[in-house]
Amino acid sequence: MGSSQPSPLGEDLDALCTTLQSILPRLLTATHNVKNQPLFKVAQKSDYAHLRQLSTPGPPSDINQVIDDAFAIADFRARMSHPRAMAFIPSPVSPYAWLGDVLASAFNTFAGSRLQGSGSSIVEKTMIDWLAAKVGLPETTAGGVFVSGGSMGNLLAMALARDHRLPRGQQSSGVIYVSEQTHHSVSKGLRILGFHSSQIHQVPSDETFRLDPVKLAQAIQADRDAGLAPFVVVASCGTTNTGAIDPLAEIAELCKRKGIWLHVDGAYGASASLSATHSHLTAGLCHADSISWDAHKWLFQTYNCGILLVRDKTTLLESFASQGDYLRDALADDEVPNFWDCGLELTRGDRATRLWFTLRVLGEKRFGEMIDHGFSLAEAAEEELGKLPDWEIVSPASLAILAFRFAPSDTADAERNELNVAISKRLVAENTAGILTTKLRGVVVMRLCAISPSLGVDEMRGIVREMDRLARQVCCKPWNP
Repeated sequence: MGSSQPSPLGEDLDALCTTLQSILPRLLTATHNVKNQPLFKVAQKSDYAHLRQLSTPGPPSDINQVIDDAFAIADFRARMSHPRAMAFIPSPVSPYAWLGDVLASAFNTFAGSRLQGSGSSIVEKTMIDWLAAKVGLPETTAGGVFVSGGSMGNLLAMALARDHRLPRGQQSSGVIYVSEQTHHSVSKGLRILGFHSSQIHQVPSDETFRLDPVKLAQAIQADRDAGLAPFVVVASCGTTNTGAIDPLAEIAELCKRKGIWLHVDGAYGASASLSATHSHLTAGLCHADSISWDAHKWLFQTYNCGILLVRDKTTLLESFASQGDYLRDALADDEVPNFWDCGLELTRGDRATRLWFTLRVLGEKRFGEMIDHGFSLAEAAEEELGKLPDWEIVSPASLAILAFRFAPSDTADAERNELNVAISKRLVAENTAGILTTKLRGVVVMRLCAISPSLGVDEMRGIVREMDRLARQVCCKPWNP
């Protein structure tokens, strides 16, 4: 006698449909009605036992109870969709993005090959072509691939630069150029590829925190004179600390003369190319050999949605294409590649659908206006700070990022450093704003990245005034969180 098989759903479809209908409104409320919720809710040691209990598998549970448990677990998070979340380069996710993500997850399309996912492959190829056109890469040769994020995009780009600009057998003498503002994921990727930290040469930035082309040219020439092999420059379009955009056209001209690959980390700033009024700021992206770009930063997408764009799509295939015997029937055609040949991943999910879905629902014009709003928020904060005594703008608003500090004239730098850390902690503790600190040339500063479409310009001005009030309280007496 055969044994009965358990239902793969664990319950009948009708009951599951009812559950799904009830969870969507609850999710929408929980993820977007967050204005009065804590910006950061971090699990304390007293919470660990309960969270471990919820996390441990056991006998079957009622699905509604498990959903409640999932909400309880997710409560311990930074609410990146909070309009006052400005601490990192936030991801205020559009509800259309996570709905598109739900659709992609439900269909669970294998997005590695045209045979298994031709529909999603065409979406991915179309989105890549559209994004490449937005940054001015050549229509006839440009290509790319959706990746998990900027770290993977930078890693793949470094592999491309190695393969196509560093002569075979010279890896030990290869040199990579960055500035002190370059994102740390670049050095991590280079280590993975086998390069030593001594091969990563840091070129000083100028007074506006941009990579200096003159010093870069001097460094390249000195290294060539020393018998080394310069092969890639990593420039930035929107640095994490200040939102600075390196002088891409000048750097590109130098790289072209020297036969060096130019990679631009545009994980954050490349999104400004979709802006309705500020796209001119990213004009230099058209000169890059490769560009990393995170849709989960300023394109309001859920995490795990990044893009690597390249000037010449054949470089991807030359570096990453490979065939196992079991893949012989999954052939690409001239119009749609097998995307497993364009990067590291063989098994890969559908990352492009959520961005396509959001753009289709909102439209390109509305999307551009949402990006523009971030510029307005940071500029309003800078203007309001300029009206107040004792505040110093360390790096002006650039790509919606502003760096500043409270610097009363009667305090020394060391005291100012401690003061700004205390102000930041007070802002978070009182849920006034998620504004943390960073360091610029050894000085502790506060930094905001305000890109939430839900935050009004007048509200931003109010946050600055409240920050000033808290700063003066902290300055007058020690504050212990």
